Amino acid sequence: MKNFIVDKSLKELTQHRTMVFPIACYETTINQNKNGYIPLHWHDEFQFVLVMKGEAIFQINEEKLTVQEGEGLFINSGSLHMARDEVQSGCTYICLNVVPRFILSQELYTTFVTPYIQATNIPFLHLLPSELWGANILGSILKINQLIKQHSPYYEIDICVILSLMWKNLIRNGFKLEYEQAELSKSHRMKQMLNWIHLHYAEKILLEDIARAGHLSRSECCRYFKRMLKITPLNYVNDYRIQKSLILLQQPESNVTEVGYRVGFNSTSYFIDRFRKSMNMTPFAYKKALL
Repeated sequence: MKNFIVDKSLKELTQHRTMVFPIACYETTINQNKNGYIPLHWHDEFQFVLVMKGEAIFQINEEKLTVQEGEGLFINSGSLHMARDEVQSGCTYICLNVVPRFILSQELYTTFVTPYIQATNIPFLHLLPSELWGANILGSILKINQLIKQHSPYYEIDICVILSLMWKNLIRNGFKLEYEQAELSKSHRMKQMLNWIHLHYAEKILLEDIARAGHLSRSECCRYFKRMLKITPLNYVNDYRIQKSLILLQQPESNVTEVGYRVGFNSTSYFIDRFRKSMNMTPFAYKKALL
C-alpha cells in the first residue's frame, strides 16, 4: 500500500475490511508513500506490524520508537501514529489491521478485549523476537500474511484461530492496565485541534484559533503539540499544507503559484522554501518528476 485516506480528524478512512472478513493485511514500503513517510493518522482497528526489511521510526501519540528488521509493534485502537524511514533503509513492513470485535467472540469481548482498548497506558507494545510472547505474535503476523496470499480452503477459519492465539499471547503477560481521565482528555483535545486545522488549513490560521479549538490557552496548546507531535502548532499547519499540496501538484494542469495559495500560503517564495525543507526538492522539481 502506497497511500491511504484520512478524514479531517486524521481518522483513517482506508477500507481495512469487508463486511464478511473484517481484517486487512498488506505490505508497505515507507518511502514509496507520496509524502515519503506514513503521515499521522489513527483508526479504530488494532494494528500489528512486522518489519521485514530495514528500520523505521514510529511515533505513537507522544512517544518515538525505532523498530528494526524482525521486530514489530502492536498499536492500540485510537492511537495517533506515523512512521518514517529516516536512515533510508528501504524499510518494508507487514501491516495487519483487525477490527477489535473480530479478535474474540462477543461473549469474551467485554472481559478480554474492552479493558485493553480503554487502558490509557498501552497506546502500543514493542514486539521483540527475543521474548517468547513477542516472537509468537510476530510469527502469527507472517503466517496470516501467507494464508491471505495462498487463499487456501478455509483460510479464514485458520486466521480466526491464529488471531485468538495472538491476543492470548498479548494479554497473558500481565500488563498492568491503567485508566487516567487526564490522558483520555488529552487525546480528545489533540484530535479536536487537528480536526480544526484540517478543516481550515487553506485559511489564515493563528495560534489563538488552534488553542480555542482544543479549549486551551495558547501556552497549553503549544505544550500539547510539543509533547505529542514534537512540533509547534504553526509548523504543523505548514507541514500539513505541504501534504495537501502534493495532491494538487499531481494534477497535470496545476500551477505552483496557484497551488501554494490554495493550500494556505500567502507567498509563493515561502511555499517553495517550506516545500524544499519538507521534501528536499522544490515543488517545480516534484511536479517534473511526476511526468
